[in-house]
Amino acid sequence: MGFENKAHVKRIIRVQAFQDIATLVLVASMILLLLTPSQALLSTNPSRLSIRVNHISSSSCKARKPNYLSRSSFDCSARGYTNVVPRQLKDKWVNNPSKVTALLSTIAGENELEEEGSDDTFIPLKEDEDFKAAVEEVKGAAKNVTLSTVNLTSTIVTNGPSILGRLIGCIATKGLRDDIQRRRKCYTSDWTDAFNNKRQCIPAILFLYFACLAPVVSFGTIASQITEGSIGVVEFLIASGGAGMVYSILSGQPMAFVAPTGLTLAFMSGLYRYCTLQGLAFLPIYTWVGLWTSGFMMMLGFRGASKYIRFCTRFTDEVFNGLLSLNFLYEASASLRRNFMLADPMNLSMPFVSLSMALGTFWSTTQVIALEKSMYFTAKIRKSFKDFGPVAIIIIFSALNQMRSVKKFGVPTLSVPNTFELAGGRDFLIPFKTVPVNLRILCALPAILLTSLFFMDQNISARVVNREENKLEKGAAYNLDMVALGMITGVLSIFGLPWMCGATVQSMNHVRAMTSRKFDEKTGEMEIDHVTETRATGFAIHAMLAATIGLLPLLTHLPIPVVSGVFLFLSRKLMTGNTFLKRMLESVAEAKRLPSEHPVNILGRKKMNIFTVVQILCLTGLWTFKQNSATAIFFPGVIGLLMGIRAWILPRYFTEEEFCALGDPTPL
Repeated sequence: MGFENKAHVKRIIRVQAFQDIATLVLVASMILLLLTPSQALLSTNPSRLSIRVNHISSSSCKARKPNYLSRSSFDCSARGYTNVVPRQLKDKWVNNPSKVTALLSTIAGENELEEEGSDDTFIPLKEDEDFKAAVEEVKGAAKNVTLSTVNLTSTIVTNGPSILGRLIGCIATKGLRDDIQRRRKCYTSDWTDAFNNKRQCIPAILFLYFACLAPVVSFGTIASQITEGSIGVVEFLIASGGAGMVYSILSGQPMAFVAPTGLTLAFMSGLYRYCTLQGLAFLPIYTWVGLWTSGFMMMLGFRGASKYIRFCTRFTDEVFNGLLSLNFLYEASASLRRNFMLADPMNLSMPFVSLSMALGTFWSTTQVIALEKSMYFTAKIRKSFKDFGPVAIIIIFSALNQMRSVKKFGVPTLSVPNTFELAGGRDFLIPFKTVPVNLRILCALPAILLTSLFFMDQNISARVVNREENKLEKGAAYNLDMVALGMITGVLSIFGLPWMCGATVQSMNHVRAMTSRKFDEKTGEMEIDHVTETRATGFAIHAMLAATIGLLPLLTHLPIPVVSGVFLFLSRKLMTGNTFLKRMLESVAEAKRLPSEHPVNILGRKKMNIFTVVQILCLTGLWTFKQNSATAIFFPGVIGLLMGIRAWILPRYFTEEEFCALGDPTPL
C-alpha cells in the first residue's frame, strides 16, 4: 500500500505540474498580447487593417458558433492556430464574433478598426465592465502563476541537494557511499593542511610542476605528429591543467594525479590509424569513444567495481609499473638518439652536448634527492636541498644553454606555439553530432578497451599511493576516484582534448615530496614520520600547468635534453621498490650473500627465476602490442590478461606458500 500511495502522489504531482505549465503558457500568451505594441499586431495600411496573430490575419479566421462551443477556439484555417484568447473571454463574446475582433483591437490600443472586406463597425470596449472583469481575471491568474513559480523555484533550491543525494544513494552501491562518507569528514583538512605546512608544499609544487610539465609537452609533441596536427601541445596543457584541478576537487584520493601517459597515447595512435584507414573523421569518433568511456567509468564507479582490483596482485602491479618505467626510458632515449640521427656525421658536437646535458640533469637530480639520507650538513639544509634542488637544476641547465659558448652548438629546445591556438585553428567544440547513429553505437567497442585501460591504470596508481608503507591516514576512495575520472573524460572528449588517466610516476613523486622523514637510531635508516595529505598542492600544480599557456614563448628556452634528463629520473624513481626488477639482478647473485628470507633461499633459484621469467614475458608482450601501430588499439585488453595469468595459470605451478615467499599472496 505504501508503494501505491507513493505512485498516486507522484501522479498527482505530475498532473499538477502539467496544469501549472499549461496555465503559465496560456497566461504568458495573453500578457504578450497585452504588451505588444500596436505596430507589431496591425498591418501597415491604416485604412485596411487586419489583425495579425502569429502570422495569421483575422480575415482567415471565421468565427462559427458551433466550433466555439465544441473546440473552445478560433477556427484558423491558415495555420490551425488555437486558443488565441482565454476561455473566460470566449464564453463572454461567443455570440458576437465582431466583438471578439474588437476586443483584440482594443488590447492593441485602437478604438475603431475595420476588417478588410467588411462594413461592420467595431464596438469600443474600453468602458465595458465585462472586459474590465476579464482583464482583472487575467491579472489574477498571472499573479497566481508567478507565485507558484516562485514557490517551485524556492522548493527546488531548498530541497534539490537532498533530492539529488537520495537519487545518487539509490543508484550508488555501498562502496561509493562509504567512500563519500569517509572522505567527507576530512575534506576541509584536505585544503587547510597545506597552509599549515607551507615550507614543504611550496618546493613540492615547484618541482612537481616541472615534473608534470615535461611529459605534457613531450606527449603533446608526439601526439601532434601521430595525429597529423589534430591534437597538439596547447590541447595537452589545457587538458592537463583543467583535469588536474577538477580531479583535485572531486577525487577521493587527492594525493594521486591524473596526466597524459604513454599508454593512453598508444591507444590514441591506434584509433587515429583506424580512422584514417576507414576514411572517418578522427575527432568526432574520438569524442564518441570518450563519451562511451565516460559512461562506462561512471557506471563502474557507481556500482563499486573497484573492489575487484584486489585480484590485481603484486604480480600485475610490478609488470605494469615496469612498463611505465620502460616507456619513460624509451622516450628519453629516443629523443637523444634522434639528435644523432639528424646531426651532420662530420660534426657530432650537438648530439654529445645534448647527451651530456641529459645525463647531467639526471645525475644531479638524483644526487640532491639522495642528499637527504646522507650525514652531511644539518637536517634542515638537507631537506632544503631535497625540496628545491631539482627545480634549481632545471633552471641552471636552461640558463647554461643560453650562454654564448653553449648556444653555438644548437641544442634543441621545446617547440611550442607562440600564441594560444588550438591545433589547425579548429573550434573548441567538436561537431560530434555529424557522426551517423550506427557509428556512434559502434564506438562503444573501442571504448570498452579504453575503459579497461583506465580501470587498470587508475586503480593501480591509486593503490600504489594507498600502500601501507606510505603511512597515509585519511583512507582510500577508489570508487569515488573512478566517478571523478569518468566525468572528466566526458568533458575532455566533447572538446576534443586529450584523455587523462592515473599517472603512477607523478602520483608517487607527489607522495614522496609531501613526506617528512626522520632518522631512526635503532635501524640506522630514514623512516617516514608524517605525510601531508592535501588537495591544495595538486590544484596549484595543475593551475600552473594551465597558466603555462600564457608563458608559451618562455618554454622555447627549455632544452629538450633537460626534459629527457627528467624522464630518466622519473623512470629510475619508478623502478625503486619494484621487486620484479630487483629479482632480475638477484637471479645471478650468490645465495649466501642474500637474506635468509629471500626467495632464492626459500624456494630455490630455479623456482624464483621461473616466476621472474613469466613476468619478463608478460612485459615483453605488453611492450610489443603497445609499439605495433596495428595492435596498439587492442593493447588495453592485453593488460587485463595479466590478472587472468596470475589467477588461473600460475596457481597450477606455484603453491600459496610459494606465492607468499615471492611477496605475491593470493587475495581472499
